[in-house]
Amino acid sequence: MTQVTVNELIEKCGFTPICLPSPSRTVNGCYIGDLLSWVMGRAQADNAWITIMSNVNIAAVASLTDVSVIILAEGVEPDAGVANTAEQKGINIVSSSFPAFETASMLASDV
Repeated sequence: MTQVTVNELIEKCGFTPICLPSPSRTVNGCYIGDLLSWVMGRAQADNAWITIMSNVNIAAVASLTDVSVIILAEGVEPDAGVANTAEQKGINIVSSSFPAFETASMLASDV
């Protein structure tokens, strides 16, 4: 995956913005995972994190791992309050209507 910004991902992949406090943040690489403790130990700074998890804990994990953006796959919408918490923590969140594999493929091939 070529380095791009969160805004460029939205534009090129058709993601739906949910929370964008840092849209010019650079994205470098991708991590897919739903087990939060696993993500905390393996996602790297500046990754796009693809998940179907939608509770407030995703903002905490994203903050700890310093990922550039959380991509909610399969059209998942965040639980109430998640966008506000993410905004406060400077975490970008977007939604993809595609499953995780197809979303990751879009990042790898279209960007």
